[in-house]
Amino acid sequence: MAAGVVALGEGIRKRVTTPSNAALSEYRDGTKATFHYRTLLCDDKRTMLDDSSTRGKPMELIIGKKFKLPVWETIIRSMKEGEVSEFLCDTPHVIEYPQVSRSLRRIAAGQDPRDGQRHCCGGIAQLHDHSLGYADLDAVQKEPQPLIFVITLLKVEEPGSYRQDAWAMSDEEKLDAVPLLHQEGNQLYKEGNIPEAGAKYYEAIACLKSLQMKEQPGSPDWINLDTKITPLLLNYCQCKLLEGEYYQVLEHCSAILNKYSGRYTHTDGWPMECRVSSNQSR
Repeated sequence: MAAGVVALGEGIRKRVTTPSNAALSEYRDGTKATFHYRTLLCDDKRTMLDDSSTRGKPMELIIGKKFKLPVWETIIRSMKEGEVSEFLCDTPHVIEYPQVSRSLRRIAAGQDPRDGQRHCCGGIAQLHDHSLGYADLDAVQKEPQPLIFVITLLKVEEPGSYRQDAWAMSDEEKLDAVPLLHQEGNQLYKEGNIPEAGAKYYEAIACLKSLQMKEQPGSPDWINLDTKITPLLLNYCQCKLLEGEYYQVLEHCSAILNKYSGRYTHTDGWPMECRVSSNQSR
C-alpha cells in the first residue's frame, strides 16, 4: 500500500490531501455532513464523471438514513470538518453509483429524479441494459468498475442543530415545514433574493409531492395537497422567470394549465392568473 494511504475496511483506501485540525465527529445518527465530491474513473486520465462544485450546491448526507450509496457514509465517518481526502473504492462498493449519479444530476437540473425509472422485472441484467440518459453513466453501468471519490467536507452539523431536508422528514414534519418554507420564500422574494426564494418554494413543493405520492390520484386528500402545491409552483415559476429560466417556466405552467383546464380557482378565491401577476397573492 502506498505511503499515506490507509484502509477503511475491505476495498476502501483513503489518502488525505488536505488535513484538518478539527475534532473528528462522533457521527451519531442524524448528523448532517455537507460536502463537495468529485467522482473519477480509475483510468490513466482519471476521467471525471461528476463534480458537485460545478452545480452550485454541495451534497448533504444524513448519517443513519441509509443513503443508497452506503460507501459515502463510511468514508464521511472517517473525515474531519475542513478535510479533503481521496478514496479509492472497489467495484462492489460503487455498483449503485450510476443510478445515484443520475438522480443527483436530475435534481441539480430541477428535474424529477424518478422520471424514467420504472423498470420491468428482469433483474440486474435488464437494469444494466436500460439507458440512464447519460452516455458516461451508461458505460459505467454496463461495465462496473472501481471509482475514486475526492471529498471536501465543508460542514458537520450535530442532530437537532439544523432543519432536515424533505427526504429525511416524517410526514408530520413535512406538513409543518411547508408554511414555514412558504413564508421564508416570500420574505426572501421581497428582499430581492430571488434564487434563495425559489429554493424555499422548491423545498416546500418537494415536501408536498412526497406526501401526494402516497395518496390515490384524484382522491380528496390528493386534491387537497395539489391545491397547496399549485400556488407554490407558480411562485417558483415567478422566480425562474426573473432568473431567465424560461424553459422551466413554460414546462411547469403548461403542466398546470393541462391539469386544470379553463379557469381554475384556489380555495382562497384567487384565480391562477392572479397568482402569477400579483405580489399580494404570494
